[in-house]
Amino acid sequence: MSILPNEIVLRPRFQLQLPQSKESVLDAFENINHPPFVVKRMDDHVFIKFNKEKVHFWSPQLHLEINTTEEGGSRLYGLFGPNPTLWTFFMFLHFGVATIFTGLGIWAYSSASLDRPIGLQIGLMVFMVLLWFVLYAFGRTGRSKGKPQMQELHNFMNGRLGL
Repeated sequence: MSILPNEIVLRPRFQLQLPQSKESVLDAFENINHPPFVVKRMDDHVFIKFNKEKVHFWSPQLHLEINTTEEGGSRLYGLFGPNPTLWTFFMFLHFGVATIFTGLGIWAYSSASLDRPIGLQIGLMVFMVLLWFVLYAFGRTGRSKGKPQMQELHNFMNGRLGL
């Protein structure tokens, strides 16, 4: 079974319906010393990542949120993602490219309204689109390099939950 149902997303998500109570699921991740994994729990959230010896630039982490269901069991929401610092940097780059693209579009519109040449602006806008595709491809490459570790995280989680 693949843990990545959608090949387009860069931060895959999943959900599990569990018969155990929220407290027993959270207790399964309490006080764990299981190298190469580092597990941190904060309220209803569990963060599983690799220790410093196994971490590389594209190493993922697994964020779990556990909620109680009306039936008495629990629902687990999982999110694979890169290091939060890396993710923030990537979002900053995407936002910067989008801002520059918008600014160039405004400049091109103003120049066109004044009957001035707009070739430079259009060329730079095309470059921004190409740069966005390069950033997206870079992110996809990173996810594929982190996929084996994603599987390790998923298997560790399943083992702790007895799945």
